[in-house]
Amino acid sequence: MVKQADLLVVGAGILGTGHALHALMKGYSVILTEQDNAPQEATVRNFGQAVSSGLTAGKWQQYGLDSLQLYKNIQAVFDLGIRNNGSYYIASNADELQLIEELYAINQQNGYECHLLSKADCLQRFAPLREDYCLAALYFPLEVSIEPRIMIHRLLAYLQLKYPDTFTYLPNTPIIGCSSANGKAIAESTKGEQFQANKIIICSGREFRMLYPEIYRNSDLVVSKLQMMQTFPMPEVSLPGNILTGLSIRRYESFEQCPSWSSKDNSVYDQKLFDNGIHILFKQAIDGSIIIGDSHEYAPAAEIDRLGFDVNHEINDLILEEAKRIINLPDWRIQRSWNGYYAQVKNGDLFHHHIDENIQIVTGIGGKGMTSGLGLAGANIKQTFAL
Repeated sequence: MVKQADLLVVGAGILGTGHALHALMKGYSVILTEQDNAPQEATVRNFGQAVSSGLTAGKWQQYGLDSLQLYKNIQAVFDLGIRNNGSYYIASNADELQLIEELYAINQQNGYECHLLSKADCLQRFAPLREDYCLAALYFPLEVSIEPRIMIHRLLAYLQLKYPDTFTYLPNTPIIGCSSANGKAIAESTKGEQFQANKIIICSGREFRMLYPEIYRNSDLVVSKLQMMQTFPMPEVSLPGNILTGLSIRRYESFEQCPSWSSKDNSVYDQKLFDNGIHILFKQAIDGSIIIGDSHEYAPAAEIDRLGFDVNHEINDLILEEAKRIINLPDWRIQRSWNGYYAQVKNGDLFHHHIDENIQIVTGIGGKGMTSGLGLAGANIKQTFAL
């Protein structure tokens, strides 16, 4: 028996589930397939920060703002584990201070709420923050913290509960072939199941070998490997919000809009930090532990295996060494360390490829998935169904 729906989405990460969500909200029937027992990749292995402030003003920041609003709307009626803690960019020297002041002015002009905090303000809010590191901070109160290991599972549960008649979620269902015939899109799974839909949207993350491998092989997609770690719970420590630091200020694209971007002096940091794509983030998880990261290593889509699956302990040591310059913790023991992988476009901001009028691939969103994936999905559903 052929399963039918208005839309078939391949891949149940945040981008695929986001497409399903928006289609369901518009009244379409959706089948969402996931090759694993549950989402296993970037959506559950990321840092868990929705920071629209890190995106350039324009469509990507708007996708981020749309995502924020949707997270909050769902959280109000169904617990996704979303916390509206805000985001803080902490400047440690004159260059970074100038950059946060310039980004403040840009966001004031654009109408995105933010506040400059003095050194005293920062030390009052964050007792672990080292006085010799912090000069000031830029605070975005609307942004949220996410628990990536639980959020996507709860979002899927929400969709199943809210749309029982129009939503079908099929884990353990790898799709190995797609085609179009008679104005419809057809897909087949490894189990021999067949699906028919008006549209198919493939959001398969860094899975490049099962569907259309030649397209990925000839693209400019690259895969980034990240490393993060988590301390043991420290309920006596209070570190609320998304904490981004000097290296984040030097990495995030929103700061490239600032007039002084090109004149900043990177020689004040160890070059190894830049070589390994390290910028220091902190987020306190619900259990009181502190998540610390992260790093970036890259390989072309056709050579993913180059990245390996081992945790590079030298990179973790570099992250921890820099982290200890920023905050004081009573216990630096690490209970867990992991890798995350995401696809991104080397010379662009998204891989959006139409196989034909019925089948498309949407991937390569890079590190923007948790922040702006829901907003991007909403815009694409409108375009796909000509709404």
